[in-house]
Parts: sequence; structure tokens; C-alpha cells
Amino acid sequence: MSAPASPSAPKPVHVIVVTGMSGAGRSTALNVLEDLGFFCVDNLPPALAPGLLERVVVGEEISRVGLGVDVRTRGFLEGAEEVFEALEETGHEVDVLFLDSADDVLVRRFSETRRPHPLSPGGDVLSGIRLERERLGALRARAGHVIDTTELSVHDLRRALVDWVARGGGRPRMVTRVISFGFKYGVPVDADLVFDLRYLPNPHFVPELRPLLGTDPPVRDFVLALEEAQALLEDLVRMLTRLIPLYEREGKAYLTIAMGCTGGHHRSVALAEELAQRLREGSEREFSVSHRDAKRGPG
Repeated sequence: MSAPASPSAPKPVHVIVVTGMSGAGRSTALNVLEDLGFFCVDNLPPALAPGLLERVVVGEEISRVGLGVDVRTRGFLEGAEEVFEALEETGHEVDVLFLDSADDVLVRRFSETRRPHPLSPGGDVLSGIRLERERLGALRARAGHVIDTTELSVHDLRRALVDWVARGGGRPRMVTRVISFGFKYGVPVDADLVFDLRYLPNPHFVPELRPLLGTDPPVRDFVLALEEAQALLEDLVRMLTRLIPLYEREGKAYLTIAMGCTGGHHRSVALAEELAQRLREGSEREFSVSHRDAKRGPG
């Protein structure tokens, strides 16, 4: 007599947890996921996620789920990281996406929409934003991908999300992004590693170089001719060659390396370009370069 068949294991589901600051684009992100075929639920207390997945997969052809989690869940937010780790242990693939933006931009967005911030019923939006950052700190630390929407339009955010989901479908090799920025405009909120280049001689004080960018040959040659710059590049390539595989091993989809100078026009631009080029040499990994503040113009 044959033994009874054992119950089949639950069908694995790809879960994207969409969280982040109120006003940073979370609702837009969930709409994008829904358009991409995800079964989406907003404002779900994390503790209810396992039960939801059990119901979703029974008799349904659903393999991708989007969960919107934010501070509106109040006390239910506590323990969210443990819930998501438990889901991974049962075979589900869980990615946490955190949407962020500069505080002043968030304040402006709430002012323009005339909507109250969920943690500032008295009208002090900035205090609510600061409290929200504190409460979401653990989730942000667990996030495998952070998108800074400070400078993004709704269409930009949509393109970024579609690209990210496409890359994440098969757990591809981690994408490393090198970004230049100016400290006078703030450190990029999505930076994983930040390097300060302000100790290098500044082309801004060379009249013929001031109006140019770090991508222009005269500025690039000026910066790369510096002995200190060459030493830094050698050290960074040596260090990052060791670190990048370790970040990738931990499941990160993106790694953002931020190179900063005063205004983000000369030194950081030239060195970000050169660093990315050196990292590409002999590597099968993907590296991208962007210059956050170069378009602001020298000043």
C-alpha cells in the first residue's frame, strides 16, 4: 500500500515590498507594479503578509505580489523585517524597495497637494517627516534598492521601476552605479559608499577651467595628472574589486558609489568617469555613471 502523498510545498512568490517616505512616490510605484502584472495590496500590516500569500497562491496563477507598507500601519510596522525574513525562509523571494526624497521637496509636495502628512496632524510637516524617517529606519536598512525621487518626475520614476523590475526578475548580476555630486547640494540619499574629493586641488580656481566640466578634456587631464588623484583611484579600484562581490553575495541589486567635491562639476565628475572605466576593465559586471549636479553649472 503506497504512502499518502505529502502536501505540496507552497508555490514561491516574488514579493516586492514598496515602502518609504510619504510623498516620495510609493503610490506611483505600486501602480507601476500593478501595470507590470503584480497583485498589489496597499497599507498592509506586515504581520498579515504570510496569510495573504497563502490565500493568493491557492488556486491562483499569481507569482508576483506587491505590498505597500508605510507608517499608516502604525504599531503594526514593528517587526516587519522579521516577517519578511520568515517569508524568505519559506522559499519566497522578497525585495524591499525604499523610496526617498529630500525633506524640503517632501514639504513642498505636501504643500502643493494640500494633503496632511500622516504623522503631523497638527500641520508641522517637517516634524512629521523627521519622525517618519526614524520609524522607517529599520526598513530602509533592509532595503535592497533605494530610489531618490528628489529630481525625478513621475515618468522618470516609472522608467526606473520598470528597469529595476526587469533586472530583478532573474536575480541578475548587481549593477554598480558611480555618481558624482556636490557637497553644497547634499549627499545623495541612495549612496552606499561616499568619497570626499575636496582635498584635491580645485579646477574652479583656474580661470580657463572654471566654465568647463570634468568630462571636458582640459579638466579631466588637470585632475588625472594629480598624484593624489592617481593614488586614490588605485586604492579605490583595489578596495572595490574586493567589496563588490561581497555586496553582490548579500543580494543587493544596485550598489551606488558617490564621489563628491564642492560643486559637483570638476573633480567628482572626472574621477567618477575614470573610476567607472577602470572598474569595467576586465569585468563582466555592469557599471553606470551619472552626474547629479553637473547640470547646475559652475558657481
